[in-house]
Formats: sequence, C-alpha cells, structure tokens
Amino acid sequence: MQQTLILINPNAASGRAEAIWQRLASHVEAQMGALQVAITNQPEDVVQYVDEAQQNGMTHILVVGGDGTNHALINALAIRQAQYPENPLPVGGTIPVGTGCDWARMLNIPFKSEAIGVWLAQAQAKLVDIGVLHYTTDDGQSCQRYFLNVASGGLGGEVVARVNRTRRRRSWTFFKSTVSTLFAYAPIPMRVEVDGEVWYDGDSYIVAVANGTTFGRGMKVAPHAEIQDGLLDVILVEGMSRFSALKALPSLYKGTHLNHPRVQWRRGKDIKIITSDSLDVELDGEYVKGTALHFSVCPSLLRLLV
Repeated sequence: MQQTLILINPNAASGRAEAIWQRLASHVEAQMGALQVAITNQPEDVVQYVDEAQQNGMTHILVVGGDGTNHALINALAIRQAQYPENPLPVGGTIPVGTGCDWARMLNIPFKSEAIGVWLAQAQAKLVDIGVLHYTTDDGQSCQRYFLNVASGGLGGEVVARVNRTRRRRSWTFFKSTVSTLFAYAPIPMRVEVDGEVWYDGDSYIVAVANGTTFGRGMKVAPHAEIQDGLLDVILVEGMSRFSALKALPSLYKGTHLNHPRVQWRRGKDIKIITSDSLDVELDGEYVKGTALHFSVCPSLLRLLV
C-alpha cells in the first residue's frame, strides 16, 4: 500500500509554502493516497523524518519547497543509503514552491495546483545520479555534501550568497543578483582537473559541476547534462571583460553560451578545483566555502520521481 510523507519547508516562497500547500493538498492526495504531513523548521529535521519514514514503511517522501529543500532531502537520503545500503529507501520527489525551483523546471514539473496531480500520475520512480563534494573549510575541517542538480564555484557561490541575503525574493532576484555580482566580481585563478588530467589553468568567473541542466531560476548552464548517464558536466567561464560577460548573459538562458569562445565544457566523473584561497560555492542554491574542492558522481544512487 502506498504511503507518502509530505515535508513542508515553511520558509519557502517567502514564507507562503504552507498556504500554497493547502491549495495543492487535495490534488496530491488524489494521486499519492494516504498522506502524512510534517513541517521542517530546520534542514536537520529532514534527517529525522527520513529515518522515521523508513522505519514506518513509507513508500514516498515529497518535499514542498525549492531547490534548497530538495538539497536537504537528497543529503538525508544519501547519508541513510550509505549507512544502511541493505534497507530500501522511500522514493523521493518534489512539489515546487520556492525562488529557483530549477530541478522542477528541468523536469517540467508544473507549479499550478491542478497540473501537479496530472504530473504525479505520470511520474515514475527511477534511479538517478547524485553528485558529491568533498572540501576543506577555512578552519581545516573535512566536509562532504551531496547535490542533486548543480554545484558552482566562484561567481555562482557569490550570487547565491546575495540571493540568500535578500529578505523577500522575486522572480527577478537571481538575475538582479547575477548582474550586481558581475559588476563587483573579479575572475580568480584556478586549476581544474577532470578525471586525473589538468583541463584548465587560468582565471575564471565560474565553474559549474552539473548533474542537471538548469540553475539560477532558468539559466540553462548545462543544456546537455543527463541525470542517468553516470557523468557530471563541467562548464567553465574564462576571464573576460565585465562588458563581454554581461553581453553573453542572455545566452545562458537559452543554453547557447557553450558556443562562446570563452566558455569551456566537458564531461567527467571526478573533478578537482584547486585555488590559492577559499572559494565561494553553491550546491543546489545552498552556500558553502572551502578549498581543495573534489566533486564526484554517485551513479544511480537514489530513486526519485521523474
């Protein structure tokens, strides 16, 4: 019998997530059967709920929130999978309510109440690749974080830091923060190694390591990325004038930026980014900062609704 746990991030959509859920609830219940609903006030709460869901035989866990809420769920599921690989995990999924919701945009998950039920009726549980980042913090601690969609270092990390400082976010918040950051950000020297080979060594605005295609509320940073190919797409923007970077920004929304002479792209399973100082990094829109960045892919790690 299908049993679904709904985890609501009350801070998503500028605090409107619970009200939005009330409009969605009947449409979700019509497709997912019996629902249990819980509020996650902190990302750490998700770990506890995942443990309880597995112990209670829940078949699905759906999060109501944005990419950050997805990030919390994926990390909780991946950690549980690593600890107890013999125990089946609930299928994960998302109901998009948030600022970016780029995982939902990639999968064409609708935002309207009635359409959510239709999408859930057609969605299938499939094994999906997950990215993982190992890094060292400024105080010397070794950390590990999983990511579902896209991780980026450099300008991308600074953009997310600006977005997260914005109290009330609008549809244009990511674009405005990107432009503002470009005016203030200087490309930094970095060496990027892909599958054991030096791929790039020079100044760069941003390097994105992508499992999914889209970040920054609709920017198609990795238009050819696939979530079931066992590979990560690496996209790097070399140093150039701010005017050239701003001029090229619209192409990022179309996914045509890969044709730009200062944009590099390749695929790999193991990516290292070496910088002299700590690098601002975002993973699914969540900010971290560190050095000795080491990305890798975990093929077919989790079952998600896609």
